[in-house]
Amino acid sequence: MALIELDDVTKAFALPHGGTKVAVDGITLAVERGECLGIIGESGSGKSTLGRLILRLLEADSGTIRLEGQDIRALGARELRRNRHRWQIVFQEPFASLNPRLTIGQIVEEPLIVAGGYGSRAERRQRVIDTLEEVGLSEDFLDRRPANLSGGQQQRVGIARALVTDPSLVVLDEPTASLDLTIRASILRMLNRLREARGLTYVFISHDIETVRHFCSHVVVMHHGRFVESGSAQQVLDEPREEYTRNLMAAAMPPIPYRGRAEAAGATSGAS
Repeated sequence: MALIELDDVTKAFALPHGGTKVAVDGITLAVERGECLGIIGESGSGKSTLGRLILRLLEADSGTIRLEGQDIRALGARELRRNRHRWQIVFQEPFASLNPRLTIGQIVEEPLIVAGGYGSRAERRQRVIDTLEEVGLSEDFLDRRPANLSGGQQQRVGIARALVTDPSLVVLDEPTASLDLTIRASILRMLNRLREARGLTYVFISHDIETVRHFCSHVVVMHHGRFVESGSAQQVLDEPREEYTRNLMAAAMPPIPYRGRAEAAGATSGAS
């Protein structure tokens, strides 16, 4: 059974001066457990909306969304909250997604408190420390606040917050777009290592074609809320069939320093 199953999912938004805009238009999709699916397309193509629909951060207008066999559109609020720890998201702008009034320890612990069932305060604290170390941040970061961290460190905190509940699925919505190339490559290597170590399934939303080429096993191309092309990353990005995909490729950014580099995401307090 696929971890993610979408069948004819649609979502439209009301426009300020009347009418509607269809953001997701009849999407059907299956993502296998352990897969890394890339979603590419220009701004406004519906990528981020689709990612939020998958997690029910937005409500679909129609269609079926199943995660790990559960029809999440049929779940009540209490059931959805009870299952939310299994399905997480990392946002594009790390600082905007972190509460500036909380310490890093509090930010990463919060999902454990909300979900419940993660033991005593001491046990939660140790889980937070272990997860921070997995993303390259030491225990020294527990009492710091987001404003005292670099952009790369802030995004590592966002990733730790997503991973601390041991999810099966993580939606990565442009997680490296605001970072410089060197830090971006380091974060991507770390994410790939964590996927392999934890058996995670990723949905990776990005404008960056070259990142998707190296990071994702499968790719779908979105345009005006629809899939125009899908397949293995090699198939879609090396031999695109559709003119829209070829135009995206022509406008692609230069390759990032990702392949062939040593792992740079060790658990050190100096991680960027």
